[in-house]
Amino acid sequence: MSRADDRPVVIVSNRGPLSFTTVDGSPVAKRGSGGLVSGLAPLLDSGRASWTAAALSDADRSAIDDDGLARGAGLEVRLIDIDTHTMRRYYDDISNSTLWFVHHGLYDRVRAPAYDQGWWDAWEAYREVNNRFAESIAEHAPGGARVLVQDYHLSLVARRARLERDDLSFVHFHHTPFAGPEDFSALPPSVRKELLEGLSSHDACGFHTSNWETNYRLTSSRFGVAAGRTFIGTLNSDLDDLRTVAAGEACRTALDALEEVVGDRTLIARVDRMELSKNIVRGFAGYDRLLERRPDLRGRVVFAATCYPSRLGVEDYRRYHDEVIDSVALVNERWGDADWQPIHLFTDDDFPRSVALMRRYDVLLVNPIRDGLNLVAKEGPALNEHDGSLVLSTEAGAYSELNEACDGLFPFDIEATADALEAAIDRDPQQRAFTARNLEALATARTPADWLADQLEAG
Repeated sequence: MSRADDRPVVIVSNRGPLSFTTVDGSPVAKRGSGGLVSGLAPLLDSGRASWTAAALSDADRSAIDDDGLARGAGLEVRLIDIDTHTMRRYYDDISNSTLWFVHHGLYDRVRAPAYDQGWWDAWEAYREVNNRFAESIAEHAPGGARVLVQDYHLSLVARRARLERDDLSFVHFHHTPFAGPEDFSALPPSVRKELLEGLSSHDACGFHTSNWETNYRLTSSRFGVAAGRTFIGTLNSDLDDLRTVAAGEACRTALDALEEVVGDRTLIARVDRMELSKNIVRGFAGYDRLLERRPDLRGRVVFAATCYPSRLGVEDYRRYHDEVIDSVALVNERWGDADWQPIHLFTDDDFPRSVALMRRYDVLLVNPIRDGLNLVAKEGPALNEHDGSLVLSTEAGAYSELNEACDGLFPFDIEATADALEAAIDRDPQQRAFTARNLEALATARTPADWLADQLEAG
């Protein structure tokens, strides 16, 4: 191991590995789950790294001690306390309502945002939060540390921090897609330049797939900013953690309840946040079209979907939540009867039930408009026990890894969605088993440690 491998590491993200709730007046920590935490937390567990994140709730803020640290569940995190108004403008108005839309190709140019004074005030809040992170890094990062900055919320951190700490190296990992030049052009010119220069201030920028890396380079070239060094390092979930949940009592109970709903029918499943880029409504429309043209499948299939609300502080997300609910009601009213409900929609965030769905499905539908990766497309094949097929959008980052063993679809095409669901349902059992084994091998080829190693090597 080289001396460079022993350098300290600082992890920087909007959401940290701990969240707090208040119990009897005292903050109680819960360790987070998901790919980001499972990929990076081993560094904390080993004592090789520190983590800096934002305090996202009053309970988080109450957990901060005089040194700016919050502790619990065996972890220690430096939490930055930013006033709620500034956080809302930075997170809801810019990160979620502007940058997320741009990178996921969600803007309708006719209804693109009006960059009025309110929006520019929000952009100043985005810059302020990034500066607060940069100041914390400059003050607390150990000498010569590698700083691993996670995602588009914090694109400006490195440029600001370098003004005070030229001994640090910075690696940015962009978990979402990266917008191509046309989508990126929806941003004001000065904002395009500031974001691209912020990213190019890192020693390297990482992406889940070559598509997003290419977009970054094309966009930088189009708008006259020299792109920095890049790398590709796709992420996987921690399968040991998922299998522990799968073996737990809560998951077994959820699976028993699911079996009551499914019976001997074919199970189509999806697991998603109710978020615009996930394309949930078109997925249900494709299922509706399948039932219309295949009367023989009515009563023989059932669609179980766990789709929990997300970002309800943003008006577009509240409207989409209602659209999802209405689309399910439409299909159930059109085709259901006293003995059969075509779609069962669960809207609470029940992780053991989501894992039970992934264990049990015959067909998993993952049809985002655009996704940086989509971990569900990998978690499902890794956990499934029924030789399940995967119907996957060609616009999901995971498609580049899984395309040899899944049914690909163009996410805007309702007929293509119905076609892919039909092909998966009708597949010969022997072919299903062969494809499922191939899919599992592709989905589990990498580990969170591989993704972490990519970032450390880049820095």
